[in-house]
Amino acid sequence: MKRLPLTIIVLTFPLLLAGSAVRAEKPPDFADWLAALRVEALADGISPATFDRALAGVKAPEPAVIASDRNQPELKLSLESYLNRLVSDRRVETGRLQFDAHRQLLKEIAARYRVQPSFLLAFWGIESDYGRVLGGRPIIPSLVTLAYDQRRSSYFRRELLQGLHILEEGLAPLEELQGSWAGALGGMQFMPSVYRRYAVDYNGDGRVDIWHDPGDLLATGASYLAASGWHGDQTWGREVRLTGKIGPEMLGLDQQLPLSRWQALGVRNPDGGDLPGPEIQASLLCPDPEAGRYFLVYDNFRVILKWNRSDLFALAVGILADRLGEDQ
Repeated sequence: MKRLPLTIIVLTFPLLLAGSAVRAEKPPDFADWLAALRVEALADGISPATFDRALAGVKAPEPAVIASDRNQPELKLSLESYLNRLVSDRRVETGRLQFDAHRQLLKEIAARYRVQPSFLLAFWGIESDYGRVLGGRPIIPSLVTLAYDQRRSSYFRRELLQGLHILEEGLAPLEELQGSWAGALGGMQFMPSVYRRYAVDYNGDGRVDIWHDPGDLLATGASYLAASGWHGDQTWGREVRLTGKIGPEMLGLDQQLPLSRWQALGVRNPDGGDLPGPEIQASLLCPDPEAGRYFLVYDNFRVILKWNRSDLFALAVGILADRLGEDQ
């Protein structure tokens, strides 16, 4: 197993929260902006040939990319609708078939990186339906559009430069850099910075194929999670119900208490039973007050948020992992 030599600090794709401020200033002329980007890219080590080849034909921002950015499901759907969409019975059944098909591979990767197979499968299932929906949009024009857009231009400009470095270093050819509208790649939808830093050539063939090779894909996901602080001996959290009065000041990721304190405050398992015994630090969330569902979340939940900064996404990963792990 060979890990590519990488040197860049990772920047994951954080979900854009509702109400994010859009800068009011008028955007620069697109042609002038591209010219300035070229100067920056060349100063960052990108060759003129790589830049010009990657951006050939990019003449204007793509409206469809902006429309997708403004209509992310994490910002539109209720908790119930979101979970029904991402944690369906069909997705659970497909995930169990994938576990059976890759049992030995998942066991090896779990032993190496200390990331449970059920979570790797959950990320794979939610991000691409186990490789069924990889996204067929060239990522460089998408990243150009989002870097030019005034909402998160700094973040996507950095990711665009990472994408150009992937080409410059020969990690993947231009025609293979296709993915989502947000510039995410492969079966687990890695942003270019994640691919560049954490890519693992698990089968040792000299390239990292996160589109078609399950070993490279799952090992890269495990590599990133492990480096992000994953606890292989813990789960993500659990759904709970309240039997006592807990004020709103106790909700949120900023408030952490050991499970015994939550137990004393009247937090219980959904069936009314006691919380587990280990003194794990946990936070109490109610992501959708209208749904009235409460969750105690642990440190691994915070790691999932590094992948995508959406509470709904993190809950979906955790709940799908729970269901996939039931028969393992």
